[in-house]
This record gives sequence, structure tokens and C-alpha cells, in this order.
Amino acid sequence: MDSLTQAALGGAVGYAVLGNKVGRKAALWGAILGTVPDLDVFLPYEGAVEAFTYHRGFSHSLLVHLIISPIIVWLLTHIHKGTSTFKYRWFWLVFLCLSTHAVLDSFTVYGTQLLWPITEYPFAISNIFIIDPFVTIPLLVGLIMVLLPKIQNITRARANAFGLLVSCIYLGWSLIGKLIIDNNVESALAKQGIQSQHYMSTPAPFTTLLWRSVVVVENEYYEIYTSVFDAVEDVSVDAYPTAPKLLIPVQSEWGIRRLQWFTKGLYSVRLQDDDIILSDLRMGVECAYAFNFKVAKQTDSGVEVGSFEKFSKRPELSDMQSIWQRIWDPSISLAPTADQQPPC
Repeated sequence: MDSLTQAALGGAVGYAVLGNKVGRKAALWGAILGTVPDLDVFLPYEGAVEAFTYHRGFSHSLLVHLIISPIIVWLLTHIHKGTSTFKYRWFWLVFLCLSTHAVLDSFTVYGTQLLWPITEYPFAISNIFIIDPFVTIPLLVGLIMVLLPKIQNITRARANAFGLLVSCIYLGWSLIGKLIIDNNVESALAKQGIQSQHYMSTPAPFTTLLWRSVVVVENEYYEIYTSVFDAVEDVSVDAYPTAPKLLIPVQSEWGIRRLQWFTKGLYSVRLQDDDIILSDLRMGVECAYAFNFKVAKQTDSGVEVGSFEKFSKRPELSDMQSIWQRIWDPSISLAPTADQQPPC
């Protein structure tokens, strides 16, 4: 999730755990700790693939959080010397602020290595978009109430608890919405005779009422939009070509295998000029994917390993209106127009 949401979550959790003992300090330290796991983005990774696939690694591990929490507690109780009698509460504040960050990240589609170093598997429930105001705003309102002066402690505690409760209920709804969408998409695919090798569903930007699914088969992939209000026959299925055979001459290259593993098979391969591009289909939309890598190059002597340069394409902001309209109207198409078709 975005940094603002993680800070708001950390502050809300911190105050819920220790606010009645140390006051607003609990919220402030919670907000700080809620952003700490994402500091791994500043590490000097060797290349673009490493930065992409090692992010949300050790710093998001629940096991690492468990180990480092006592050290952070020792530092905090030395900073706030009069609070050492609450060291067990401090421990739960630290551990929960770090771990809820990681768990919330695992609700997005990116992938979070919750059990590093036991396994590097990137857990991704993908039931929430990376930015969703219905998660953030209740947390933020409760946290603002905590930080405002001249508010009674009982009012602060209730406002903070209410914000946490509303966000948790919304996250619970998103899981139910995902089940509805997956069931409808499965039925729509069966009616069209499409058998998926790799499948995922994730909410469209800023909502859990419209979902984007991706299905990958041998030389084709499908981008699917489904509203929670759709009947099975309303599900939008658009097909696009992919050319995974282009990778055969360089398929043993570590960077390529790493990307195939991290994307869980949800990638496309295309030739653009002389570059062979691998795109992560999970994040973005057709013609505007956030993570694209130049993994190979076609030369006169054959296919050679590429630079693995990463580049992004962002959707047009004007598309947001169409996304909102598609929630209510299944006749709205979100597929690229003729002038946007690949190579986009």
C-alpha cells in the first residue's frame, strides 16, 4: 500500500495498543514504524530485476519483525525512560505496527515475502488496490482525532478504534467481492471454452466494485473486467497475443527465470523494434503496464540477453471516468482503442 496508508495504519495500531499509557507518543511512533519496512527501496540493488523482486523481502518478513522488535523496544524505552514498565506493551506496539504493514501489503497484487528467509514466496492475496481511499480515510480521520489537542482521551480512543474497525470491515468486504468476481469469471471462461494456465484477479484503481482479471494461456492472454453487479454474460473478455517462444534461446538466464517466478507466470512477451520485452501483466492495464523489462535483443546472429532495463507506461487519467462508468454499465469497453493496439 501507499506510504500514507501505512503511516495511518501504524499510528492507529500504535495508539490502540499503548495510547492509554503513553498518549500520543504511541501514535507517532506507530506511524514511524508503519513506514519502516518500505525503507528497503533505498537499498543499492545490483539491477532493475533485483530491485523489483527483492522489494518487500526481508524488511517485510514477519520472522524478522519478531526478531528485531525487542531491539527497537530497548531503544524506545531508553528514549522514553519513564515508560519502561510498559515494555511488553511496547513490544506489541512495535511488532504489530511492522507486521500489519507487511500483511496489508500482502493484500495487494505485488507480492510480499512474509516468511523470508524460510521461503521467498511472494504472498499476494490481491484483494485491494495499492491506493484505496476507503482503507485510508477512516484510519486517517481516527489518527487526526488522536493528534488534535483538547480532545478527551476516551473520545480519542473511540475515534481511533472506529477508524480501525471501518477499514477492517472494508478489507473483509474486499475478500467477499473477490470471491464473487472469481466465481463469475470462472463461469464466463467456461462458457467461452477458455482454460487458464495462470490466473489472477485484482481490484481496479480506487474501488472494489470493479475488478481486473488476467488469464494466460500458451500464446495468448486475456484481460477481463468484471463488476460486482455483472451477470456472467456481462463479463468483458479481451484477447491479446504473447510470444513466450522468443525467450527460448535465453530461457536459462537468471533475470528471466526470476521475473517468470515473481510474476507467477502472469507475464507477456513481445518484440518491440529489436528488443524482446517481458511485461508484468498483474500491474497496470493493456498498453500501460507498470513493469516492463528489456530482457533480450534480436540481432542478425540470433537472440542475445538484453540489458534488463525497466520502463513503465502509465494509464491516462482520463481513463478513470471510464472505469467508474464500467462499474454500472457493462457495455462500456476498457480495451485499448484501435490506435492504441500493441505495440502501444
